[in-house]
Amino acid sequence: MGTTLRASWRVAAAGVALLGIGLALALTLPVREHRSVSRAPEPATSPAPLAALGRAEPIRPLRPAEGLDRAKIELGRRLFHETGLSGDGAVACATCHDLARGGADGLAVSLGAGGRAGSINAPTILNAALGFRQYWDGRAATLEEQIDGPLHAPHEMASSWPKALAALEADPAYSTSFERLYGGVTEDAVRNALAEFQRSLPAPAPFDRFLAGDGAAISADAEAGYRLFKSLGCVACHQGAGVGGNMFQRMGLLADYFAQRDGVTGVDLGRYNVTGREEDRFVFKVPSLRNVALTAPYFHDGSAATLEEAVRIMARYQLGRSVTGEETRLIVAFLHTLTSTAPSGGAGS
Repeated sequence: MGTTLRASWRVAAAGVALLGIGLALALTLPVREHRSVSRAPEPATSPAPLAALGRAEPIRPLRPAEGLDRAKIELGRRLFHETGLSGDGAVACATCHDLARGGADGLAVSLGAGGRAGSINAPTILNAALGFRQYWDGRAATLEEQIDGPLHAPHEMASSWPKALAALEADPAYSTSFERLYGGVTEDAVRNALAEFQRSLPAPAPFDRFLAGDGAAISADAEAGYRLFKSLGCVACHQGAGVGGNMFQRMGLLADYFAQRDGVTGVDLGRYNVTGREEDRFVFKVPSLRNVALTAPYFHDGSAATLEEAVRIMARYQLGRSVTGEETRLIVAFLHTLTSTAPSGGAGS
């Protein structure tokens, strides 16, 4: 990297290191994201819950999406579980994004059509609608745009639009539904139905009730963990209604994360693979932490087997801090309060 780039990262690292010291002041200001991107609109919130806590919190309460079409959600749900869309007829979206497993699959890398292994950890689908972009490297701007990637990827569904559309048109139930809702089976109709289903998935968690003023919604340990989460500086990246998912950040901001690894792979380059800009090397979309307790293993490489391990790694490489066992336990207690209590896809039930 050039001198200018190294200097810019040193400035960023210093800012994060100082965050824990000045966070009390920082929380009175709006949280800003990476300047090179624009933030997706946050789900609508009411000012009353935040006022109940007596201050503006960096994490915002989640409210269910409104204005969704129930019939399109249900069609999208069926498509999400449809193996006929894949090249070998054995893989569906739900194969790698199992709603019963927190919208992920519990693997470091997923297995797609023909048992072929992918190259990157599958993120949870439960929070996809909250993200400002899609994929770890942010290469898709919308849920609809994201759908083409898995359909065509040889190590995922290994299919094509002509094959997928032909399979749907040959099924009377699908053909009737698409005709009624969209006027026929088309690529755009499939994309829209799947995206509508994904928009129905985010659901409130106990921490949202806490934000609304219900002090009994989380334990004393979880509340102490939230205070640590703020004071250590985790909220620099994990904030908003999604508790992340609304900015890019370098993996290994204050220490070289990849030095501990056996070499660097292509996917480790992150956003650089999209932009070709040196400053985007090792930069990834910050994941949402909602439902994080359900989605081990963690990070783009699936290298952290437990939530405790993930907390320690993030503290070291992103914050330049060492956390004690007790601090880790408290933070993990807080993270568990971000697990949704309503059934996934409840808007379409």
